[in-house]
Amino acid sequence: MTSLTDNERVALVNTALYDAMEQGDHSTLQRLWLDSPDTEVSCVHPGWPVLRGRGEVLRSYALIMANTDYIQFFLTDVEVSVMTDTALVTCTENILSGAPAEEEGQLGPLVGQLVVATNVFRRTEDGWKVWSHHGSPVLAESDDDEPGGPEGPADDGLLPG
Repeated sequence: MTSLTDNERVALVNTALYDAMEQGDHSTLQRLWLDSPDTEVSCVHPGWPVLRGRGEVLRSYALIMANTDYIQFFLTDVEVSVMTDTALVTCTENILSGAPAEEEGQLGPLVGQLVVATNVFRRTEDGWKVWSHHGSPVLAESDDDEPGGPEGPADDGLLPG
């Protein structure tokens, strides 16, 4: 039987973080976050200010879970890097979520969103724990979003020629 590498262990904890969100499992989420008196955790949800401290971070997740009837994460571009007792995971969160319905018994509107995320983990006696999460929305691109519009890059003096 082969043992898991640190990269594999961190990847599993990262997946567990998103699974707990999908399942609305706040107890598991609490166990996944670092709980150390000498290290403050932090979290930035897309569009939110930075949250500092375990209590504030966990309250934010409780608030999100209470106001989201459905959420599913499809993680892509997952990269794991481990250096001694710290690990960094970057990924793209492809999120499908539903807000509460206006009428009871009905499904709320489903919304898709792309978020790039950085999750930082610390190794503890109890395994890898989330130290920090930062999510930033990915702006949707249209054909008109090309630099300089349809004609090509604008002449800003930075490109040769």
